[in-house]
Order: sequence, then C-alpha cells, then structure tokens
Amino acid sequence: MKLIKKLGIIAIGAVLMAGCTPKDATTRSSTESTAAESSATESGKDESKAENTDKDLKKIGVIQLVEHKSLDIIYNSFKDELKNLGYIDGENVKITFQNAQGDMSNITSIVQGFEGDKQDVVVGIATPVAQGAMSLTKSTPVVFSAVTDPIGAGILTDMNAPDKGMTGTSDAVQIDKIMDLALQISPDVKKVGFIYNPGEDNSVTNLGLLENYAKEKNLELETVSISTSADLQTAAATLFEKVDMIFVSNDNTVAEAMPILTSEAIKAKKPIYVGADSMVMDGGLATVGIDYTDLGKETAKMVDEIIKGKSVEEIPVKVFKDDLFIYVNTDTAAALGIEIPESIRTDKKFVEIK
Repeated sequence: MKLIKKLGIIAIGAVLMAGCTPKDATTRSSTESTAAESSATESGKDESKAENTDKDLKKIGVIQLVEHKSLDIIYNSFKDELKNLGYIDGENVKITFQNAQGDMSNITSIVQGFEGDKQDVVVGIATPVAQGAMSLTKSTPVVFSAVTDPIGAGILTDMNAPDKGMTGTSDAVQIDKIMDLALQISPDVKKVGFIYNPGEDNSVTNLGLLENYAKEKNLELETVSISTSADLQTAAATLFEKVDMIFVSNDNTVAEAMPILTSEAIKAKKPIYVGADSMVMDGGLATVGIDYTDLGKETAKMVDEIIKGKSVEEIPVKVFKDDLFIYVNTDTAAALGIEIPESIRTDKKFVEIK
C-alpha cells in the first residue's frame, strides 16, 4: 500500500508539472515571437521609409571647372546658402559635386553621367562648364555661375529672358574701373601686359575690353597666351621684361596658379592687377569687383526657385556690377615697395587683404 501511495504521489506531481511547464514555455515563446515579428515589421517600415526618402530626394549636380580660390568660394557659398534655404544634403536633397580638373573631356563625361542620373537641376561653375552643359538643357534645367559674357559664350541670347535652357550669375569684370585704379596706384605705367588662355571665352571678351581701354588711354598693350597653368611662370617672366605692369582678368587657367604669378611679380618688382577678389587673396595687388560669395548665394537662390517649380525662362541672369569693392593686398604692396594712396585707403569700399 505504501508503494502504491508513493507511486500515486509521483504521478500526480508529474501531471501538475505537465500542466504548468508547457504553459509557461508557450507564453515565453509567444512573447519572443511577437517581439521578433514586431521588430521585423518596424525594420520593414524603416527600410521602406528609407527607400521612399531616397527616392524623394531632389538631386542637384554641381560641376566646377577647376580648383582655385574664386570658384571654391562660389561653391562653398552656394552650399551654405542652400542650407540657409532649408536644403540639407542627405536629408531632403542630394548634392553631387564633380571637379573637372580643367579638362574639357572631363566636363563631357560628367555631363553624360548627370544626364544618366537624371538630376533635377545642374549647376555649372565657370564659362567652359556652362558651355559643356548645354546638351543637358533638353531634359534638365541648368544654372551657371561666374560666366563673364553669357551671350558671347553662346549659352543664351537674352539676359532678361533666358532662351536656351539655362540661366545664372555673371561676374562681368569691370575693366575700366580696375584699370583706373591701377593708374591711380601706379601712375607711371605706359606698357601693360595681359596673360590669358584663348580657350576661355571670358578671357577673350576681357581682352577686347582691355584693348579698347588701352587705345583710349594711349597705353601699349602686350599679350601672351597660355594653354595650361604650367606655362604661366615662363610667360610671366618673359612678359615682365617688356611691361610696367600685368593685368589678368578672371581667367581660370591663370587663377589656378596665381601664387606663381605673384612670385614673379615680386621678383620683377612690378604689380599685377587682377579681375577677382580671390586673386588678390592669392597675391595680386588690387582689383575693383564683387564679393564672390554673392555669386554663390544668388546661384543657390535660383536653384531654389527652380526646385519649387519656376522655369529657367522666368529667371533673368543676375549681373553683378553695382555693389563693388576695392580690394588691395597690402602685403604685396609692401613687397613691391608700393604705397597705396590715402584716398583709396579711406574709401568706404576699401577692403584690405593681407
């Protein structure tokens, strides 16, 4: 009987355990499964959200001709202004930047790539880039920046009503004002040298303006053409032997190697007057011109208008020619032994660069 009772107790205990253990295990398994399913669902939602976000991002392609201070200032200002306008790269817009390294074949390849990627708008910084991007205008609006003479470059025929699929900002060089400043600082100048790349339409335009000025002021003009920045040192050394000063406009080939030209100028003890504030930053003696950050800001505002639905034809080209500053590199002046007249230093538009 005792044995039977013991067996009965064991059997009851086993039943009780069988009734409890599986129930607990099932509860835990169900909870873990529900959590896993919930996690998978949330993960799927996140992936779907990421996909939708990427798909909805507006695409802005940027092509810069070459790396030098003027163009770098424009691009950095452009990015900053886009941010101010609410465009955050990677969040609500995708900005793809490409540097053509001064090579026209690179521009062609980049343009083809942007055409394949179907950008919402493309920005071309410098005249050769704007010209190279003309094929994009059939399907993509293009905004250019730092194009000296858009009509002369063939990228439009009407500055107020762009008619070839692109608009933008113009950095027209104030040849007369710069040369007037040069003659005020260097009144004994009789022979002027000009270095440029004839492959850049902006430089050809500025040469024509300089020729007119020289003729009017009875100045002799000596020109030297270069095809790459590697030619600049030899060209400058040769030219300085023949002239009293050198003027360079906003030529990108020259600007790329501006410190080399500055070095030759100091060696020759003769000044260089330039077409952009950034070139004064790189050692040019002086200029009269715009703040290149303004070009970048205005370019960003045009891109904003296009993204919000405005057509290129509705956005006139912005020409910066009124709000001008006098930029003087006083370190270069000291190295050349040139004293800047007090009338210039006290001008309210005077900007000292060291």
